[in-house]
This record gives sequence, C-alpha cells and structure tokens, in this order.
Amino acid sequence: MREIISIHIGQAGIQVGNACWELHCIEHGITADGFMPKDKSLGKEDDAYNTFFSETSAGKHVPRAVFVDLEPSVIDEVRSGKYKGLYHPEQLISGKEDAANNYARGHYTVGKNIVDTALDRVRRLAEACKGLQGFLIFHAVGGGTGSGLGSLLLERLSVDYGKKSKLGFTVYPSPQVSTAVVEPYNSVLSTHSLLEHTDVDVILDNEAIYDNCKRSLDVERPSYTNLNRLVAQVISSLTASLRFDGALNVDVTEFQTNLVPYPRIHFMLSSYAPVISVAKAGHEQLSVAEITSAAFEPNNMMAKCDPRHGKYMACCMMYRGEVVPKDVNSAVAAIKTKRTIQFVDWCPTGFKCGINSQPPSMVPGADMAAVKRAVCMISNSTAIAEVFARIDRNFDLMYGKRAFVHWYVGEGMEEGEFSEAREDLAALEKDYEEVGADQPAAGAAAGDEAGGDAGGDAGGDGGGDGGDEPAADS
Repeated sequence: MREIISIHIGQAGIQVGNACWELHCIEHGITADGFMPKDKSLGKEDDAYNTFFSETSAGKHVPRAVFVDLEPSVIDEVRSGKYKGLYHPEQLISGKEDAANNYARGHYTVGKNIVDTALDRVRRLAEACKGLQGFLIFHAVGGGTGSGLGSLLLERLSVDYGKKSKLGFTVYPSPQVSTAVVEPYNSVLSTHSLLEHTDVDVILDNEAIYDNCKRSLDVERPSYTNLNRLVAQVISSLTASLRFDGALNVDVTEFQTNLVPYPRIHFMLSSYAPVISVAKAGHEQLSVAEITSAAFEPNNMMAKCDPRHGKYMACCMMYRGEVVPKDVNSAVAAIKTKRTIQFVDWCPTGFKCGINSQPPSMVPGADMAAVKRAVCMISNSTAIAEVFARIDRNFDLMYGKRAFVHWYVGEGMEEGEFSEAREDLAALEKDYEEVGADQPAAGAAAGDEAGGDAGGDAGGDGGGDGGDEPAADS
C-alpha cells in the first residue's frame, strides 16, 4: 500500500479539497455518505482506492484527509454540505478566530493553538497506514491561514516525518486579481518556508484558471467552484496511477526524482488538456498529439507566466484514458521539434511519461465535457520565476515604506524576518537565472567539467549567496 494523506489548510485549501474529494468519490463510485454500492471488497486491503480512502468495518470509505482552518465558517459548509457524511468529524478542525490575512497570526499567535490538534489527527491517520508515501498539502499563500498556519504545519511535518515526500498545491496571488492588500507580505514570508519544507510545489493562480474557464469552457463568469473543479482534474491525474492500473506507472516520489534538479528549484507549472465545453466536444478529434500540444500552450497554464520566456528543465506528462505508448512517443517527439518549446542545454531529454487506463471522470452537471483521453502536464520551467519577481516587486514597494508591518510585529514577529525572507527569494530568482543561462560550449573536456561544476554550485550555493545581496536590489 502506498497511502497518501491530504491536508487542506485555510479557505482556498478547503474549497479545492471539496472539489477533489467530490471527484475522487465519482471516480471510485463512492456515494456522498461514503458507501460503495458495487463494492465486493469488504476488508480487502489491496484495492487501489485505499491509498486515498480507509475502509471501516461497516464498509464505509473515509477520506485520509484533514481540513484545518482558524475560523469555522468554511468548514461549517463542509459539515453541512452534500458530503457531510463522508468525513470523520474529527478530521474537520476549526478554530474560533480568523488569521485576518496576517501571516504572523496564522504562524505565531492563533495558529499555535490549533497546530497540535491538527498534527495529532495527522499522526492518527499516519498510524493507520501500511506504507505512508507522503502528504498532499493544499493552501493559498495570499491570506493568513494558508500562509502562516500552512508553513507552521509544514515545518512540523518535516520534523515528524522527515523522509516522506510533501507535495504542495499552492494558490499564489494573481497579477491583476487580488483579494487582500498584504498578499505580497504573506506570500514572501510563506515561500521562505515552502523552499525548505516542500519537495514539489505546484503553483496555481486564480487569474490564469479564470481565463482558462472563460476561454475554453465558455463560462462567462466563473465561480470558485468552476476553478476548483479544473484544479481537481489536475490533482486527480497526478494521483491516478496510485488509484487505478495503467500501462506506465508514475509514483508520487517519481515526480521529485524527475522534476527537481536542485532542491530549491521545485516550483512547478501545471496544465491540463483538453479543457472543453460540452457544446464543442462532439466536434473535436482530441487525438493524443492534439492534447499533448495543447498542454504546452501558454494560455493553458495554471499560473500566469509565459513558458516561452523561459526554458523547460523537465516535464512530466500524465496521460489517462484510451492512450497507447506509440502515440505518446510520437506526440513527445513532435513537441521536441517545436521551436517555441525550449529545454535548458544541460537537460536535453526532459520528458517523463505516465499512462493510465482510467479515462477522466466528470462531475455530473459540470461545464467540462466527458472525454475519452486527457493529459496533465507538470513541468519545471524557469518561467515560473516571473511569479516570484512579480510578488517581490510588490513586496519592495510596500516594505520600502514599512507599510502594514506593525500588524505583523504586533503578533510577535520581528522585522528581521521580512528582510530574511526577501533575501531568500532574491536568491531564488538568481538561482532560476543561473539554471536557465546557456553554458558556453568550450573545449569538450574542460567545458563539460565547468558545466558540471556551475550546475552544482548553482544548487548548492543558492541559499548562501542570498546573504550578500541587498534586498532592495531588484
């Protein structure tokens, strides 16, 4: 067994979580109260869906998930919603007062009281696992709970479960659409600990997904439910290989091995294809080659940054549905010949593929059409540095005037933490720059050696070099 525990933190994490568990239930034929009508497997532990659900002696399937929020209102919607019978009541943990968009409240004052309860629940879930593989963490870094409590939980998980992989799905602030003034502060402070404590972090962005829904699904005014259902498809594709059989298996730990060249460079771009409305689906061919090329389209990315401005280090393509390896190989070969898709010169191959026989399921009544095959791409591209550069610029504008800082200091933070986190991000931007820089092709042997060393240094020294850079440089 390779169980995975999901942790949903703050409003964004919980709402994405709702969409994910709704989809997982549909995929496995589990009803809203946790029973599986066509279930013959009572007590059989080798069934693949047990990676995500644990089965009680009464034949009920309970998600291996914890929902944590510092205020009750969002979790109360889960407690009274359609899937209220699915979750164990103790897995829905809510506090009494909100983090008020303040990282320091989520991390130091209010968050400190709730984190032990949450970790205790996680520990009990982990003890019920035969072979825990890792954690999926869902949160946003613009607000207070997702950023503050999120990083606190991650730090504690690193201590308790050092070697287990932690995959983050993190909603970053969008360029135009903002829900809080202090988003840049919370994001920078939180990214500082994501750098240390997650193994792979998939960056999502509301604005990019809005545009995706509007353009591809013809939803004039997308709601968060529309966005979350799209994100749920990405997350489902990532873990499909754990829950269903396929021709080419992809394990969660394999993402790390194949996608992360240096420990700090683990922020991923994701995309999903085909995103297509019911009205259009009947008129499209949607061959493997088409969906593969759609996955590389800049406007199908789930974060607002243009992969054409950067270079890819590695891509992981997860196909599901009616897909045969021959089609995948020719589709990938076609991508490699495209001029617009560039790889860094030290990683020429760069593709990891997975094939899963289970076609994607759709939520009944949703906007997305049911299709026979789909692909989800997770890629490590230097273009993601645009996201950090944008946040850093906004951070500098506010921090230059020390605006809003007193709210953070009043909750027990020190001003030094701001500049420390900001320097760390400056170093990260530099790391991305070095990784994407072309290495001069000198004499063969000497050139190779220099190339190898430069690569090693870029990864190793990234953390150290940050200190020399004044934060205001950028």
